[in-house]
Amino acid sequence: MAISLTLLPSARCLFDEPVQVKVAGLRSNQLVTLRARSTDERGVVFNSSASYRADGSGEIDLNRDASLSGSYVGVEPMGLLRSLKADTSHKYFYKDKALEPFMVNFSVHEEEEGGILAEATNERRLIGDGVMRVPVEVGNIQGVLFTPPEGPFPAVLDLGTLMSEKRASLLANKGFIVLALPIFIGKPKLERMNLDDFEEAVKFLQNHFPKITLFEAVVWINGCSASAVLPLYYKNRQILSALKFDMNKVISTQSGAFIIKYAMHDSLKEENKASLVPIERASGQFLFVASEDDFNWDSKAYMDEMVDRLKRHGKENFESVSYPEAGHYLEPPFGPYCHSSFHGFVGIPVLWGGEPRAHAAAEVHLWSKIQEFFRTHLDCDKTETKSKL
Repeated sequence: MAISLTLLPSARCLFDEPVQVKVAGLRSNQLVTLRARSTDERGVVFNSSASYRADGSGEIDLNRDASLSGSYVGVEPMGLLRSLKADTSHKYFYKDKALEPFMVNFSVHEEEEGGILAEATNERRLIGDGVMRVPVEVGNIQGVLFTPPEGPFPAVLDLGTLMSEKRASLLANKGFIVLALPIFIGKPKLERMNLDDFEEAVKFLQNHFPKITLFEAVVWINGCSASAVLPLYYKNRQILSALKFDMNKVISTQSGAFIIKYAMHDSLKEENKASLVPIERASGQFLFVASEDDFNWDSKAYMDEMVDRLKRHGKENFESVSYPEAGHYLEPPFGPYCHSSFHGFVGIPVLWGGEPRAHAAAEVHLWSKIQEFFRTHLDCDKTETKSKL
């Protein structure tokens, strides 16, 4: 019987869908190594490996069988993807362009350094069939709009620190109109943030999808309760001061990466209260999400501060969820876990925190939670997907 490596239900799937990896045709109880390999958009190669022992029938099923050693140990069906890692330190896996699938080569080898016995390639798409992708460059808006094939569906403004199409395209696959927009375009000018730019994006959505009702629901993921680092302006008037960052409180580690969690000034001190976001004045529904092992900053403390303030003002328009062993980078599931990478604003490599397996589980749970939250609080009947673009 020929040795085979099979990806189920298909070798072609969406980025946020799990696959079942199965090997057949091995000798009874044969010890082999399974490997995964992928190259990110910047040309950096990421690898992972795990040793498995076949059952009496010569088969291995990653949904059932435990890894004995390697990049992870134990039963972890998507462990080879989660544990993909570059040979050089402090590398983030860049997969942000929706039109280019995440290609992963799976292979099975004799023992640890043996030749290839079988292999298969997993094509993990970010954009589904029928979803439209339209670059948007209007005024101060530089983003990408994703529109599902049929409607009516609600609209979402997806804000990230830097430009990424990943989450936006995957949400569009679920039936949402999504405009992906970076907070900073290119290399940020560290002077101020302008609320006007985001208002412009809101008006753009309203102009092209007239029945959109905005700000009905907001998902806040590992954010700050204040205007972090930069002051916030609206119509050329400062409305929030900046919560500053103290480089003297950055902690070095043996890995060469730094912990910056404790470098932000205390947002609750009197001299910093002018930087606090007045969340109590908002009328929409909020889902606050915090990773308790976030090494970027204390997301859990910021979330708790906002929740406490809402409660003091008699507000009930929120829910919150926290993940005890998750790190800062909470992304759509089944991508490589990022332990550390270069921080473009601080200018040094930093640790992001999180226990890898628990972090991956948090991403799976959160992805489902986000979709459930939006479907509960956004009115699907108000939005028309017939665009004026």
